[in-house]
This record gives sequence, C-alpha cells and structure tokens, in this order.
Amino acid sequence: MVDSEWVPGDMLGLQIPAHSESLRAGGESFLNKAFHATGALEADNRVTRITQLEACPGGSTGSKLLLSVAYEKPAPDLHTELFVKFSRDFGDAIRDRSKNQMESEVRFALLSRTPGFPIAVPACLFADYHQDSGTGILITQRVGFGTGGIERPYEKCLDYEMPEQLEHYRALLKAVARLAGTHKAGRLPDSVSRQFPFDQNKASASDRIRYTEKQLLNRVARFSEFSANFPQLLPRNITSSAFLSQLADEVPRYLKHELAIKQFLHSRPEFIALCHWNANVDNAWFWRDAHSELECGLMDWGRVGQMNIALAIFGALSAAETELWDKSLAELLALFVAEFHRCGGPALDVQELKFHLLLFVAMMGLAWLMDAPALIQAQIPELAEMESRFDPRFKANETARVQLHMMTTVLNLWQTEDFGVVLDQFLSRT
Repeated sequence: MVDSEWVPGDMLGLQIPAHSESLRAGGESFLNKAFHATGALEADNRVTRITQLEACPGGSTGSKLLLSVAYEKPAPDLHTELFVKFSRDFGDAIRDRSKNQMESEVRFALLSRTPGFPIAVPACLFADYHQDSGTGILITQRVGFGTGGIERPYEKCLDYEMPEQLEHYRALLKAVARLAGTHKAGRLPDSVSRQFPFDQNKASASDRIRYTEKQLLNRVARFSEFSANFPQLLPRNITSSAFLSQLADEVPRYLKHELAIKQFLHSRPEFIALCHWNANVDNAWFWRDAHSELECGLMDWGRVGQMNIALAIFGALSAAETELWDKSLAELLALFVAEFHRCGGPALDVQELKFHLLLFVAMMGLAWLMDAPALIQAQIPELAEMESRFDPRFKANETARVQLHMMTTVLNLWQTEDFGVVLDQFLSRT
C-alpha cells in the first residue's frame, strides 16, 4: 500500500503510522508512547483499551478516523473521544496530493499545547510528520457537536440555514484576531518565527494566476454565457451587461499588475501575523459562555502560518452570504481591528485593511475561481431545471455549491466595491 507502514516522525522521533491499519496494529502500545511523548498523558497512566476505531468520511485531505479510548486512571481532563487525521489517503490520489499541508498543521497542533494558548482549538494529544514521505498523523479531542452546549456543525456555503449569521461571524473573526494579535504582541513561544517563517518572496509567488490574458477573457466570456443561461442562480448586479463589460476590461489589468499587487500585500510587517488560512464556519465550533456570549473555536489548520491578516479575513468570510458582506463588512473589520489591538497587535486603519482585503479578493478570485462555471455545469448538468441556488441538488453537491457561492462572492464584491477604482488607487500609490 505504501513504501513503509511506519515512518519516523521529524518532530518527536517516534515511529508513526501511515494509515489506519498501521494504527490499528500499533494499538494501545503506540498510543501510550505517543501520548507520553507529548505530555498529554502522565507517565504513571496509560491507555488500557481502544473502544472505537472506525473510518470518518469527509474533508478534502487525508483519511480520518473516530477513535475512543479508556484509561487506567480516568480523569476529567483526559479526553476519551478522539479524532485522528492522516496526511495521506492511499485510496484517493487527488486527496493524497494535499499531504504536504499537514506539516504546518502538526507544528501548530504541538504549539497549541502551550499553557494559556489564546484561542480554543481541539486539544492535541499527539502530532508528528515525516517530511520526506509527506506522512503525518494528528490525534486530537473530538468536538462534541450538538452536545454540552456546543452548537450543531455548519457546512460550507450553507449559511442561509445558520441562525444569527452576523453573531457567528463576529465570534469567528474575534478568534482569528485574538491569535494574530497575541502573536504580534510576542506572547507566543519564540519558536513560532522558526516553525512558521514568513518569506515575502515565497508568499508573493504563491497562489499565482494560472492563465494568460486570452485565457482569462475566455473565462469571462464563459461566465457571461453562464449568467445568461442561468440568471436565477445569481444576483442581478453581476449579470448586467454593464458589469460584464467592466469585468472584461478590468481582469487583464489585474493580471498585468499581479506581481506588484502581491509584493505590496506582503510588504507591510504590521499586517503579517500567524493566522488560520481557511476559517470558514465549517472549520469552527460555537458555544455560549456563562454570560450568553457566543464563543468560537477553530480546527483544521492546514496551511496555517504567517500571512497578511486580510488573507485570513477573506478565508473566514469567503463562504458568507453576500448580504452579510454588503451590510456588515465595515462592522466586522472594525471588530477585527479592535480585537487585534486589544490582544497586543499594532493599531491598524480599518480602511487600509479593507483595501488589502479587496486586493486579495481579486487575486484569489482570478487564481482559483475562473473555472467555476464549467465545474458547476459538470457537477450538475440540469441547472436549467433549478429555480434558484437553494435547490436541494446544490445542497447535496458541495463542489458545485462552493464554486457557485464563492464565485458569486468575488464578483459581487467586484461590482459593489468597484474593483477598477481599487486598482486605480493601488496604482496611484506606486
């Protein structure tokens, strides 16, 4: 199945299992070595029995398991219901390609064991990674959705089914800001800069637009055709002939200045901090504290690292309803800036943060969402039969739903915030 069933972890030095069958074979013996190595289990305690070990479907990377254990000396702070994530998925080549994302996630999981860590994350019992093979494993507390005051899980791009959307995004952005501000304040271990180094040139070269000008204009034309054929799936403001003409004029301009924009976005140290890259609500859990304030924890830390906080904000808001962007963006950015500063980060100008955010929206949209119309139609050929994006077939098809929603989010912002003016403002600075 794999070159080696077990590989040496780079961080803690233990042999780690590459997949579920290796973990099953290692059993309680491996878990005890692992939990003792991290300090999650005291030396005089041990796992006595595995009571559950079964596959857990879902996610876009690696295979996953539900794991339950019993301890010789049970204690309130010992988690028995656990979640296991492997970097590899040997049964799915596409998912397996993302194996390298876990290296930073493992580093972060071990960092999160620092006493007084500023945000809630699933408690890490063990994590390690073997860089040469891309093999990694993460064992954490299992979040008890729907129990003990924790709200049910929320799926990506289904916010219209989520109650009190704005309140949830306030809690989510405060969590992202809290980690970033604490990092900027120097209140995390000194090892953060070594474990999560920031390379301006590397950051500027990432997420490149993969198309020529001609290819981009072809994709704009395909969106125009898509909007003409399926207008019921889109807001009216992004289907007008005026906007489509504007889009065709401005997309090549953004391509021309891509490198300069990215160099600018990664050149301001006060905006660079340790952040979650993709803090959508499906990577979060929510509960209310003793004062009925909504709180948020974050999970699934693939690609965690130092980045422009505007990119992290886009990651958090990219699946939100366009109405929330239209009505509440100013409030949410002000909230983020206030929490970031309260936790020790520098005082930032809200309008400057918004400027960075809009530039990132344009860059990420052109890099990753220009093929959305073709992907949506390939996933759901019967689009003409649908009355709206709320059709159950979209709810059942995550790929089509996410592509449609995020494409709509980017284009709605392009129209409402006038990305042509945003680019002119950028060019006036250079």
